[in-house]
Amino acid sequence: MTLARRGRSPLVGRLRGLKRRMIPEAAPGRPDAGHLRVGTRARIIRGSPEWEAFMRSGLAALALLLAAPALTAPAGGAAGALDQLLESEWQRALRENPGMASSLGDRRWNDRWPDDSLAAIEGSHAADRAALEELDAIDPQGLSTTDRLNREMYRNELQERLDQYRWRRHFVPLNQRGGAHTEYELAERLRFDTRRDYEDWIARLEGYGRYVDQTITLLRAGIEAGIVHPRVIAERIAPQLEAQAQMPPDASPWYAPFRAMAAAVPAEHREQLARRGLAAVRDVVLPAYRRLDEVFRGEYLPASRDTVGIWAQPDGRAYYAARVRHFTTTDLTPTEIHEIGVAEVARIRGEMEAIRRKVGFDGDLHAFFEHLRSDPQFYFDDPDELFEAYLATSKRIDPMLVKLFGRLPRMPYGVRPIPEAIAPDTTTAYYSRPAADGSRAGYYYVNLYRPEVRPKYEIEALTVHEAVPGHHLQIALAMELDGLPSFRRYGGVTAFVEGWGLYSESLGPELGLYQDPYSKFGQLTYEMWRAVRLVVDTGMHVMEWDRQRAIDYFLANAAKTETDIVNEIDRYIAWPGQALAYKIGELKIRELRQKSAAALGESFDIRAFHDLVLSNGAIPLDSLERLVDDWLAEQQ
Repeated sequence: MTLARRGRSPLVGRLRGLKRRMIPEAAPGRPDAGHLRVGTRARIIRGSPEWEAFMRSGLAALALLLAAPALTAPAGGAAGALDQLLESEWQRALRENPGMASSLGDRRWNDRWPDDSLAAIEGSHAADRAALEELDAIDPQGLSTTDRLNREMYRNELQERLDQYRWRRHFVPLNQRGGAHTEYELAERLRFDTRRDYEDWIARLEGYGRYVDQTITLLRAGIEAGIVHPRVIAERIAPQLEAQAQMPPDASPWYAPFRAMAAAVPAEHREQLARRGLAAVRDVVLPAYRRLDEVFRGEYLPASRDTVGIWAQPDGRAYYAARVRHFTTTDLTPTEIHEIGVAEVARIRGEMEAIRRKVGFDGDLHAFFEHLRSDPQFYFDDPDELFEAYLATSKRIDPMLVKLFGRLPRMPYGVRPIPEAIAPDTTTAYYSRPAADGSRAGYYYVNLYRPEVRPKYEIEALTVHEAVPGHHLQIALAMELDGLPSFRRYGGVTAFVEGWGLYSESLGPELGLYQDPYSKFGQLTYEMWRAVRLVVDTGMHVMEWDRQRAIDYFLANAAKTETDIVNEIDRYIAWPGQALAYKIGELKIRELRQKSAAALGESFDIRAFHDLVLSNGAIPLDSLERLVDDWLAEQQ
């Protein structure tokens, strides 16, 4: 399939003018996820697409992260003014999102949570307006090509935030995968080396009550405005709150940093810090959970809506159309995307039928799906065995990368299980990027909850997507890029980031993977998963599909287990539009590879092509196309 600009082809009415837009809404950096809105006061929700993509995005040099807020004098002229503005805006983003700063390794705000008061949110919105005015005063004619792209990308980011503000989605401050109630996950990304590190965490514990009370205010404002989650999503959140509220203080994940304290902290201080930490969890954190749980069950659940599509919310269809443009960086309409999805589903089903025949299965494709979901030979009983299989696959891929890439990242990655507290409600895996100061590697998190529903044949495809050559390789390379402003190193475009992850799955045969036909079927299952998204996401949010229809469509076209499918559908309900980015981005990268191979013939070098695609960080799809076109002109 060819994806081209308006007037140049394709499938269903042509991919229309690919726009340059940054992504705003990555999972804990969760697997398939979205992007950071630099400077937005509406906090980046942990577990949201914004958080996920943020967790996958590129890393800046430690010197940049730990720089004092004071800015060095710009070089002068338009370029200097732009550099100064972008750096100032980046520092604002860190101040307004201290959890983001902490995850990057910047310790300046390690003692606080974001200010999610309505006044602070309005103040950030005003700062966005001021930044846009300042940016518009910078003449692009005086900028280099790179700086013009920086200006254009950040301008689109600011304009989109200003446009998005009118939908008041900050009135939905949490979901089943992230929010104030899951911020304990931040402890996994922090360094606890000194007494100050523990003091900062205690300060966060002691400030948690205010943070939760601001969340409650936003929830109540959402109820009043009619901007609320569907009931099926609210019903997933409620048990999470109850479980934390009832947990003994010393068993709480909030207390985890004090269970095995750093040896560098003197023993007498360790004992004192542990007592203070336990008291803060008991007297502040757990009561805050109980307040949130009471409001959520007593007020929010009864006000939640029966419909699942965003179309049912105030101005919901316009909101969804904007989300589509944002997450795909295209002008495709929801209807066009739906039709692309239907066509891709049909194509992939044909390849699945070929595998079914190859293994000699006696039955139709639906029966083959049921066989794959139910036959014990395809599953582990023991979570430890499942984890070892992920580790072994990762080790097998690493030495093969030199066949496809001329440049490999220096930053390593590891494999970890997803925390038990969130595993039942999250997806199969996700990637968490490294700390910018090199103190923490990147991590590929895998879901070991109920191993009997985690197919062995999906492990290879999942690993190339989340680890290498997918998210870790792309993000770690972006971290090493010189000369880019921080919002591009740390931000990115979901269609690029997730498009690259899905494209990486197709590289399996070139890396010696998918030798077993069932493993190849696993890769097709994952590709089908992303194609189905185009159909069900648009179906629910525009075409008024109900949840069960979306689940049934997924079950009819993919061998994924029902547990995974239900979790996925609920994710799409909570985050309209984000799931569209994967397939649209992958189709564009595949199109550019085919175009390059056809143009260069025998001189086409796959390593050079991949290095080029990754050479500029995560950029809008039309910018990527121009980059490849310019390269082809030089090669020819």
